[in-house]
Amino acid sequence: MKLLGKTILITGGSSGIGLELAKQLLKMGNTVLITGRDLIRLEKARLQMPELHIYQSDVSNPTHIAALFREISTKFPQLDVLVNNAGIMRNIDLNQVCNTDDLLSEITIGLNGPILLNQHFLPHLRKQPEALIVNISSGLAFIPFTISPIYSAAKAGLHAYSRCLRTQLKNTTVKVVELLPPGTETPLFRGEFEKEMRGQKGMPVETLVKKAIRGIEAGHTEIRPGLARVLGVMSRVAPDFMMTQMTRMSAPKA
Repeated sequence: MKLLGKTILITGGSSGIGLELAKQLLKMGNTVLITGRDLIRLEKARLQMPELHIYQSDVSNPTHIAALFREISTKFPQLDVLVNNAGIMRNIDLNQVCNTDDLLSEITIGLNGPILLNQHFLPHLRKQPEALIVNISSGLAFIPFTISPIYSAAKAGLHAYSRCLRTQLKNTTVKVVELLPPGTETPLFRGEFEKEMRGQKGMPVETLVKKAIRGIEAGHTEIRPGLARVLGVMSRVAPDFMMTQMTRMSAPKA
């Protein structure tokens, strides 16, 4: 699919990968809509890109998802691309007592959110001559990151779901692409992992997005840039060895 003249909805589009996708896709001549929970961040993004359409919406809230679908499908009946990007990544020690929100928020946002969004938007997308769903998971879907166990589990679930969704939609006009980023220089990557990631360098977000767009336009169904490709191979060849290496890498740096 050529990403030109499309109408594209990106969840979690006010920062990180979502914001960079919005920037590059706008420059390519697309109509771009983004969602996010923080209205201030959304408005800041629109100041940078006045042609951007912003919607305050929480993908962890089924009521918000239903309302978002009703509004966008009415205002933008030509919508033909949905990018499920919203997510959070927590540093969680399972030896400690964790509250329910800490344990479930990454799954609610990063797995339940895309599933519910897709279910709402699929009937609309199937009416388009050509449509696309992009689920953004992670290389950690292949090898989990010990200090981020729930995020890793959510992304592994999104990977499995994406494969099933792609197969079920095989004979429709809707294509399903999964982007599995490696560690990427975004607020999410640094966030709670500053001590552990000190000295580690992620892929520049501009580079990741360029690779993602090239992969989509080339017809790839799974896009695994950089270390994500290595993790995919090692998950089959030597998963225990690779997990040990990942655990050592995530040890806090002095």
